[in-house]
Amino acid sequence: MAPPNTIDAGLTHRHVVNPTSAAPVKAAYERNYELPEFTIKEIRECIPAHCFERSGFRGLCHVAIDLTWASLLFLAATQIDKFENPLIRYLAWPVYWVMQGIVCTGIWVLAHECGHQSFSTSKTLNNTVGWILHSFLLVPYHSWRISHSKHHKATGHMTKDQVFVPKTRTQVGLPAKEKTAAVVEEDEAVHLDEEPPIVTLFWMLVQFLFGWPAYLAVNASGQDYGQWTSHFHTWSPIFETRNFTDIVLSDLGVLVTLGALVYASLQTSFLAVTKYYIVPYLFVNFWLVLITFLQHTDPKLPHYREAVWNFQRGALCTVDRSFGKFLDHMFHGIVHTHVAHHLFSQMPFYHAEEATACLKKLLGKHYVYDDTPIVLATWRSFRECRFVEDEGDVVFFKK
Repeated sequence: MAPPNTIDAGLTHRHVVNPTSAAPVKAAYERNYELPEFTIKEIRECIPAHCFERSGFRGLCHVAIDLTWASLLFLAATQIDKFENPLIRYLAWPVYWVMQGIVCTGIWVLAHECGHQSFSTSKTLNNTVGWILHSFLLVPYHSWRISHSKHHKATGHMTKDQVFVPKTRTQVGLPAKEKTAAVVEEDEAVHLDEEPPIVTLFWMLVQFLFGWPAYLAVNASGQDYGQWTSHFHTWSPIFETRNFTDIVLSDLGVLVTLGALVYASLQTSFLAVTKYYIVPYLFVNFWLVLITFLQHTDPKLPHYREAVWNFQRGALCTVDRSFGKFLDHMFHGIVHTHVAHHLFSQMPFYHAEEATACLKKLLGKHYVYDDTPIVLATWRSFRECRFVEDEGDVVFFKK
């Protein structure tokens, strides 16, 4: 890599070769960032071949185990209100909500495996199981599968990624940064007005409880297409004409579940449906948003523009971290093996840990793992990952 020849507003200009063209392009990298130069071939070759083998039987066993846990928790919850002591009831219900939310998040992850076709070698089995499980959790299976595939194909790309797309300086209402010839320190930070911690906590609560349905309904945190973008309508710019049947089928699955919930409310009560289903559903939303937010929103992660982006560089724009052995197990490894998942999304989750160990050796400093306690990491990302610069080929979050 050629040494920097000019520094402009904290961006180091270098001549590099566009991965899609032989012609040199002028690129600007923040923090003197060194681009990963791995080919997808050498990355794949560092992982044992058996890690890519999929087993439908093994996948179905995991589904059966998770559904058994969910059923046992539900049956146990039917006994809670039989206790005469109100303290026991007030303590037991939150335990059910938290545990059922964890189990159902694991079920969600298995449906996610189906969407990637990593569940089995059978597309029919994958889509059938995925549609059933995701519909039960009010997720439009095919609609999300399509948009999520686009996210994987363009991760870290400022204009093509589908979710957790950073806002730019001007989008958050700050004036454009003027270019100067002065050398700017690499650790220069531009601060938005400091908001009170209580305000941060409020927006965290809103995002963690309602961020997932907001993404599905109005594409919150996704690309701005200049029009209403939703996973529920067939004319959304996310989709193509050929996706029409899949979108309708996805909507039908969600409607069937909503109909079942309405029927259950009429047969019992809305309060009962809230206690048994809606509150655990909100916990699933919490875990989904927390997991994906921390995977893709961190001060250490770069974002690329077209001149220097390629698939493997984008796939490395994610963070592995641990939620503890219990949650890592219940969430089927989606948290601590996410780099491997982004590089090879058709690799089944039960091989991802072995693959991750191999990737660490090859990728070196370009493999990102963060061991910051989850609460502190979440707070840091909310406070420090506010925007990126309007210009530059490699940009990082600023606050």
